[in-house]
Amino acid sequence: MTRSELLNRQTGVEGKSRGRWLALSVLVLAVLLVAVDATVLGLATPALSEDLKPSGTQLLWIGDIYSFVIAGLLVSMGSLGDRIGRKKLLLTGATAFGVVSVLNAYATSPEMMIVARALLGVAGATLMPSTLALIRNIFHDPKERSLAIGIWGATASAGAAVGPVVGGALLQHFWWGSVFLINLPVMIALVVVGSKLLPESKNPVAGPWDLVSVALSLVGVIGVVYAVKEAATHGLTWEVAGTALLGAGALYAFVRRQLTLSSPLLDMRLFRHRGFSGAVLADLLTVFGLSGLVFFLSQFLQLVQGRDPLEAGLAELPAAIGAVVTGLVAGRYARKYSVRSIVAGGLAAIGLALGVLTVIHKETGYPLLGVALLVVGLGAGFSFTVTADVILSSVPKEQAGSASAVSETAYELGAALGIALLGSIVTGVYQSFTAPASVTGPVADAAHDSLGGAVEAAKSLDPATAGQMVGAAQDAFVDGLRLASGVGAAVLLATAAAAWFLLKGQRLQEGLQH
Repeated sequence: MTRSELLNRQTGVEGKSRGRWLALSVLVLAVLLVAVDATVLGLATPALSEDLKPSGTQLLWIGDIYSFVIAGLLVSMGSLGDRIGRKKLLLTGATAFGVVSVLNAYATSPEMMIVARALLGVAGATLMPSTLALIRNIFHDPKERSLAIGIWGATASAGAAVGPVVGGALLQHFWWGSVFLINLPVMIALVVVGSKLLPESKNPVAGPWDLVSVALSLVGVIGVVYAVKEAATHGLTWEVAGTALLGAGALYAFVRRQLTLSSPLLDMRLFRHRGFSGAVLADLLTVFGLSGLVFFLSQFLQLVQGRDPLEAGLAELPAAIGAVVTGLVAGRYARKYSVRSIVAGGLAAIGLALGVLTVIHKETGYPLLGVALLVVGLGAGFSFTVTADVILSSVPKEQAGSASAVSETAYELGAALGIALLGSIVTGVYQSFTAPASVTGPVADAAHDSLGGAVEAAKSLDPATAGQMVGAAQDAFVDGLRLASGVGAAVLLATAAAAWFLLKGQRLQEGLQH
């Protein structure tokens, strides 16, 4: 018996390729589940705003609380999977994800929607690290694992493509809550098929699950990100400063505690390796640029350029297509050239595309937007796939859940920060627009909350005044989008330069280069 066959027998997967790839096909269903949910919400935002009438701040929380909670719990859930079994955690989380999706679909107020999205984040936190950890344990050959991770990443991008198109079709005929119900058939297929095909794996000597560390990571991540969001929107206040200090203190205590535990939730010593830290940073800021762009372009395409939801969903396809194409070949190119050239190049491509968006206006034609989205997708596919591979191959398979959680925490935190920070810039510029002098009171307040609020409030005005107010609101939104794109471009280009140095000497193979 060969070493590969012995390893596959130990993980419960057939030595022949068919067993491994069938297991992978089940894992990507979970990725599809989370990716579709994340992208669908951006497209449904205008309809959701009209129905639930959230304030601008509530709308941002609806958009990013899901990612905040996931980011805060991923390390804990990845570590839990190492202890109780990744298959068990994956199937339990998928079931919960489907049930809570129904709660999201039938939310009747902004507050209920925020709570439902937070609960969905709890369930989602069990899925992503479990899938990557199982890939790490199923695929032992580095080149096979790179391809598997590429398929994993491409499926996430495909979900980003399927979400807007299917969601757009649903929104043409049904209410906004229907976009959450599409999770149910995927969840059912995952649970039924996964229970038969997936092998169980866990760390046999993982030790106890430290609940104090779980609480510290959750409080720390949510506290810091909330403070960033509020500071960008309302400026630095005592409340914001206190929240930032609380979050930073919790994260400091988390790190200190991990260094003293015999069985930590996360081995902080991994971050001493330059390549590992560089991959995590690149992961986070790749998604920062991508998520912020897609979230606000959805509103631009619908509320500024007047496209219907399905048309807007189709318009965003180039980003997902680009990410799918490069995700599948990223590992091969990283081996042919170098990890740092592929990652830094991908980050630079995203930064340049965001830079192009600093010149858009209300009448900007689709070719420019389509090319920018395609370039962002191509860059994200290269960068995200290779960095996930670097992170996952850096640890023994027994710690795969924790390492996967680091990659996914960077992904979700990047998504949350992209929406929160870039969104706060858009909102801050938008709220400064001047409404017609005759528009006062609750109507003016609603118009200044969000662009969706302005469009809805205009329905109560005479056509001339309504057109003047909506036009001013759209101009302000576009001004904010241009400024946010410029900030995003600067961040991504600086990260590309940092990645070039941090990833020097890094290779896609077992273990880190010391």
